[in-house]
Amino acid sequence: MSFFSTFCLLGSIVAITSSFSPIVAAGTVVVRKSSEPFDAFAVRDEVLQLHEWQTLLRQQQQLTILRSLPIGCISVNTAYLYYHCGQLNYRPYQYHGQQLFIQIDLPHDEEYP
Repeated sequence: MSFFSTFCLLGSIVAITSSFSPIVAAGTVVVRKSSEPFDAFAVRDEVLQLHEWQTLLRQQQQLTILRSLPIGCISVNTAYLYYHCGQLNYRPYQYHGQQLFIQIDLPHDEEYP
């Protein structure tokens, strides 16, 4: 086998093996001494609580809730009652005995009054 063919064969092997090497990324790795107390269930519960809190924050950021409507809103009575206020629409909602207004998208079958 000539030098050139050996070089090409080695180059092909290197190209094949490098194309199969996956890139792996890991999250945070915490190393503890075996003598330190560790409660895996408490860590799991803490991660779940953090995830629930982040989900609630995302949901809250998506909702716009008003305690009272701005002046000049027009009530629109379709399949349900909602209020048209400029470019925004609000639907009344009862929560703990209080009436709140939640911003909604314009119903598909409606046009602005």
